[in-house]
Amino acid sequence: MVAAPNINDPAFLENPFPFYELGRAMSPLILPERGLAMVFGYDDATAILKDWETWSSRFPPPPEVTDPPEPMMLSSDPPRHTRLRSLVSQAFTPRMVEQLEPRIREITRELLAPALEAGECDLVAALAYPLPVIVIAEILGIPPEDRAKFKEWSDEAVASLGTALGGSGRQIRAEVFEEMREYFTRMTEERRQRPRNDLISGLVQAEQDGERLTFADLLQMLVLLLVAGNETTTNLISNTMLSFLEHPGELAKVAAEPARIPGAIEEVLRYNSPVQATVRRPTRDVEVHGKTIPANLPTVVWLAAANRDPAQFPEPLRFDVERSPNRHLAFGLGIHFCLGAPLARLEARVAYEELLGAATGFERTTEGMLPRVPTFIMRGVLELPIAFRRR
Repeated sequence: MVAAPNINDPAFLENPFPFYELGRAMSPLILPERGLAMVFGYDDATAILKDWETWSSRFPPPPEVTDPPEPMMLSSDPPRHTRLRSLVSQAFTPRMVEQLEPRIREITRELLAPALEAGECDLVAALAYPLPVIVIAEILGIPPEDRAKFKEWSDEAVASLGTALGGSGRQIRAEVFEEMREYFTRMTEERRQRPRNDLISGLVQAEQDGERLTFADLLQMLVLLLVAGNETTTNLISNTMLSFLEHPGELAKVAAEPARIPGAIEEVLRYNSPVQATVRRPTRDVEVHGKTIPANLPTVVWLAAANRDPAQFPEPLRFDVERSPNRHLAFGLGIHFCLGAPLARLEARVAYEELLGAATGFERTTEGMLPRVPTFIMRGVLELPIAFRRR
């Protein structure tokens, strides 16, 4: 038996990969004293993510909650999940994402201009954070003057991730949630009266079989889009630069041949997954490799460990921008596959087409560990000071 690590330890957040290696050799780990199980291997992860009937995304509310709200899309199973996803999909189509590329490129160039002039920046503050915030705010229809508040709410929501499994985060403060509720109440009511060409209007108007989203469902969906459309892409953009800095030979390949950028981003998703884990609940006792995971025991599926499984990825510890095939699980699998994956890929691709096209000679300007996003569920840094030369 191996002891689970302190998932709040900065050293673990910096380098969880040795634990993943050990865990994969012993997977599944069943830790009743911690109230959970853990699965690390690629095949087991894919089997769990595909089988929503055995491995539910819905967890019972705490006993003290007598009137729980309906779960949001990520925390629901069919038929509720099917209905919610169908409604969102109507307003968030691949065609809509494709049409965003010129605007994303324009925003990226505006954000990079002062950094290129200075020859240095904190990449998180200059690009990785503001680009997804501006894009998702514009998609939703949030006015520019409200973006700072929007980001504050997103940070609050991210800080709550993983709390139920012993993470260091905290629940969203009641006053913050109330502030969000009041804001989106006004916004949705306005869109009902005067629809616009934005996602909030689309969600307000979307119907399936004559049924629309309730306000509670709409609010949960907006909170989900706030986080999923923001934090994960921020982490993808910053993790890409970190991976390049650690592997200058691979960076040189991509800089010399920009057509490699999409493949490089896929490798970052595998090697430095912005989302490290997801959680499921077995609806019955399940045997995995001769061990029984009891019904209802929360089970952490370590996506980041599966993404380094040598049974699926030859030389998994090697960062290889030419890796093919690359069937990573960074966006999940099955019915909960990330709806925003095309947007995240587009934003990261455009960001690096513009950055690598305009600058070279990238290097960190600080040493030591960088401050990290304070939840084991996500992997990213809060700042990334770099210097470079203009081409």
